[in-house]
Amino acid sequence: MKFITIDKKDWARGIEKSRETYKLFGPVKDKSGFLIKSLENDTLPDMEYHDTIMSAKSVLFPQTEKILETTLDESKEDHHIMKRADTDYSPRAVVGIRPYDAKAIELVKLNFDTDDYRDPYFCDAYEATTFVGLAVNKPGPFDFSTSAGSGPFCEDGLDILLADLDDKFLAKVLTGKGDAYISACGFETSADEKESLALFDILKKEAQNNIVSHIDTDKLKEKTILELHEAPFWEDVAFSCINCGTCTYVCPTCWCFDIQDETKRKSSTRIRNWDTCMSPLFTRHATGHNPRAAKTQRVRQRFMHKLKYFYDKYDQGIMCVGCGRCVKNCPVNIDIREVCNILNSYEKQE
Repeated sequence: MKFITIDKKDWARGIEKSRETYKLFGPVKDKSGFLIKSLENDTLPDMEYHDTIMSAKSVLFPQTEKILETTLDESKEDHHIMKRADTDYSPRAVVGIRPYDAKAIELVKLNFDTDDYRDPYFCDAYEATTFVGLAVNKPGPFDFSTSAGSGPFCEDGLDILLADLDDKFLAKVLTGKGDAYISACGFETSADEKESLALFDILKKEAQNNIVSHIDTDKLKEKTILELHEAPFWEDVAFSCINCGTCTYVCPTCWCFDIQDETKRKSSTRIRNWDTCMSPLFTRHATGHNPRAAKTQRVRQRFMHKLKYFYDKYDQGIMCVGCGRCVKNCPVNIDIREVCNILNSYEKQE
């Protein structure tokens, strides 16, 4: 671990220099807000943003992704054989990712990189990516990251953590990938380690003290799945839900997808697309049977997965990092913080 001071006057030059080695992604202002996008040409990451509509998950797990291709042209030697689609996995860097979003990628990785199966598309992209985090000095009203296992200065999943000091950034280099990126930028001004650690600690405590929203998760692990599943409050929780799926699409830890095959003339492509458990089509079988045909069943599944199933399976906390996007964007004001507290405090009545 080392610390580098980056004068903001030198920031653009360093980012441009890193393009020689890395494909860059970062926050860019769109007409509807800030999004994590590919930084083409001279576009720089907007480091003044507060939060992005979507997380950086799509850099590793795109909303639509070609995974296999084949040709039906029998004159070709490899016809009718599915082969992995060509994808560029050259070094890439996400500059300006928020700490809770980097933590979220680590949670998603638990699903895509297991002892039994390694998803090559996600994992190869993950290994090619360097994550340069931007600490949250002033958390917003929807941020409950500290009580969700993350935080405004959380280092999980990051290669570099930047602290904004007005006229400069103080970079905490956490991994070898982070060191390689700093070198590619040409940032070389070392900062005193003891002073830098003390400053990071002060900024971290100030940011955490400014978080006004919290959840309780201390009793979730001891709860019985069936008791929570059969609890009487789910109808009330799901009452206003319109199954739009917004919560799942803006969530940095949702990983559900659908597979579709598309054929054009003699070319065939298999595509992976994001899907949502809020859709009645999500669990409908080919027979027409749907084990979660009712809205309440789908809402229960989403929250039980986030707050109980994941917790029990991985023993690494809840499947939420407290970014608050689902709370902020839900058109009918369903609040995962309230649901979490309901589950945490629920006691079955005899």
